[in-house]
Amino acid sequence: MRKIVIVAAGLAFGLSLARASAADKVTIQLKWVAQAQFAGYFVAKEKGFYKDAGLEVTINPGGPDVAPPQVIAGGGADVVVDWMPSALASREKGVPLVNISQTFKHSGLELTCRAETGIKKPTDLKGKTIGVWFSGNEYPFLSWMSKLGFKTDGSPNGVKVIKQGFNVDPLLQKQADCVSTMTYNEYWQVVDGGYRPNQLVVFKYEDEGVATLEDGLWVMEPKLKDQAFVATMANFVKASMKGWDYAKKNPDEAVKIILATDTTGAKTEKDQKRMMGEIAKLLDPGNGKLDPKDYERTVATLMTGGSDPVITKKPTGAWTHAVYDVMK
Repeated sequence: MRKIVIVAAGLAFGLSLARASAADKVTIQLKWVAQAQFAGYFVAKEKGFYKDAGLEVTINPGGPDVAPPQVIAGGGADVVVDWMPSALASREKGVPLVNISQTFKHSGLELTCRAETGIKKPTDLKGKTIGVWFSGNEYPFLSWMSKLGFKTDGSPNGVKVIKQGFNVDPLLQKQADCVSTMTYNEYWQVVDGGYRPNQLVVFKYEDEGVATLEDGLWVMEPKLKDQAFVATMANFVKASMKGWDYAKKNPDEAVKIILATDTTGAKTEKDQKRMMGEIAKLLDPGNGKLDPKDYERTVATLMTGGSDPVITKKPTGAWTHAVYDVMK
């Protein structure tokens, strides 16, 4: 009888190893194209950190027509990079996303305005035309306008919103008074477009008290019931954080890795180096473990949309420290 038990246990262990091996392939869907915003993942792959962790990682760049929640819901990725407003809005609509790690501690979102418009403070936005990103990126803006009491339908006591492409053309062409920018990307496009910093008025969402968490790692909730998947994600997160730490300490090398990966050629070495420096300011100085207080602040902001909040009820089960609990 003892031999039978041993054999059975051996078979069970072998099956467990087979399942773990099958789970070692990881596909991550990025929120945008290959750039320094995602340096940690590319560095982790190039430097062999994922391989050392027993992982075979595929990194899928995003783009204007790529919505990470839709990709993962359709089975196109194991983990995605997304902003919390977009992920929580998708969760409320039925896509059971769960945050397993929060790469960015701080928000890089801002509104950049032409000083010549007379805008000096947020209340001066009334009656102005503002470029806003959509596809899930509009939620922090809508929460801010709700806090200010401004409608976004173009009515006299509100603001006129135009759908902004992923560029700053509306401001450069004076079709908009303000446009959405990120500290690490579009703001510098405005500067490179001919505006000096003293010709601009910038409102940082963090300064306005409406900042929400941005780049984080999200998976589908049902998969977290599989302990082999949780263990794989723990290895993935740990190796990714090692990649981010290396990128911060070796920005020039990180940029070279990004440039070799980017097939669009949209960003120059100068652009990527500047972006890498700004991205480093947003990263969690720790290991990416979500601070529940940051989560609660984001949720509170998203629920202040008046008659049209981003989310209508406080989510439950939308984040977990499970991968950190098993991390070695």
